[in-house]
Order: sequence, then C-alpha cells, then structure tokens
Amino acid sequence: MTEQPASRSAKLLYRPFGLAGSMLGGLAAGAIFKQVWRRAAPGDKPDPPKPLETEYPFKEILLAAAIQGAIYSVVKTLIDRQGARLFEKATGEWPGS
Repeated sequence: MTEQPASRSAKLLYRPFGLAGSMLGGLAAGAIFKQVWRRAAPGDKPDPPKPLETEYPFKEILLAAAIQGAIYSVVKTLIDRQGARLFEKATGEWPGS
C-alpha cells in the first residue's frame, strides 16, 4: 500500500484537531500516571515525586520520570493515530506527511 502525501489544506485543517487531541492526551496521560503511581509506588506517599523534592531518593525520581514518559508517549501515539484515522474517514485525506 503506497501512502499518498497529505495535501497542504488537509494539514492545515487537521492542525486544530491535532492540538486539541494533544492537550486532551496530556491530561489523560497525567491522570493515568497518577493512578499507576498510587498503586505501584513504594511507601505511603500517593503523589509522584518531583525532580526537586529532596525527600525522595534519586532512583525513585528517575523511575517515576521513566514511567510518566512511557505512559505519555503511548497515550499521545494512540490519540494522534486515532485522530488522524477519524480525520481521514471524515475528509478522505490522511493529515500526515
């Protein structure tokens, strides 16, 4: 299957949908990460550590950042891909490059 390059108008028309999807994806990823951290984190602190909090060991801060990054990446990819598919269904054009 050969992918057709997106037209300039499809890219411009998709841009607001892509931005909205990215914002929603960031919010969803943050909520998912907080739930994952509450269930998996050692100790009794329910909130994930921030980089400048000295009461957490450095390894725990790095682990939290790695988990958060992985969750964000997966959620963003799912939302971007599904948003592009919906856009293609509605317009007949793929919004990507």
